[in-house]
Amino acid sequence: MIKLGVPSKGRLMGDAFSWFGKRGITLSKAGSDREYVGKVDGIDGVELVLLSAGEIPRELAAGRIDLGVTGTDLIHEKLSARDSKVEAVVEMGFGHADLIVAVPACWTDVTTLHDLDAVAARFRATHGFRLRIATKYHRLVRKFLTDAGVADYQLVDSQGATEGVVKNETAEAIADITSTGETLRANHLRILEDGLVLKSQATLWRSKVSGGDVSKIVSHLGV
Repeated sequence: MIKLGVPSKGRLMGDAFSWFGKRGITLSKAGSDREYVGKVDGIDGVELVLLSAGEIPRELAAGRIDLGVTGTDLIHEKLSARDSKVEAVVEMGFGHADLIVAVPACWTDVTTLHDLDAVAARFRATHGFRLRIATKYHRLVRKFLTDAGVADYQLVDSQGATEGVVKNETAEAIADITSTGETLRANHLRILEDGLVLKSQATLWRSKVSGGDVSKIVSHLGV
């Protein structure tokens, strides 16, 4: 039995169900909206596992599911040595989001990562602690900033509304995902010109360690 992991709620679940439905595989919740039991019609030998999008990378890497739908950002953030654990089957064309670095719009002289590095050095000299960048994506953002030569900063964890932390004075800048940029603008934030960390979208991934033969479902999907 091939186990297929799909996000358990929200727009990602609806879009994933629609994507599979257009390819002849009907996915549905077997019980009420509060139950995480799935049903598959249109193909034999496939079991639907409903999980949070953030859990799917872990389950793929552990081999507990054979296929999974989740964002590129979550795979890159949560899985070290990911190339030995998972591979992309197909990009699905929804769930588009960019992981970006943004600063207060009033920092008119800070437009690039080089500028951010200079500001961070001045900030530490002035305040005695490092400039804070709030994010949920510590692995990706740390590597991105290190590769860009940005120093004298600290990452602070944000699992809530990251765009609000600057206004609330719990961080000076953010690194978060955005699709339209409207929430950033509403919170008076601006993306750095070279602040794109990663472009992400929902993708169907295959576990390299589960041992399941997914060729039948992949063939059925025509990908």
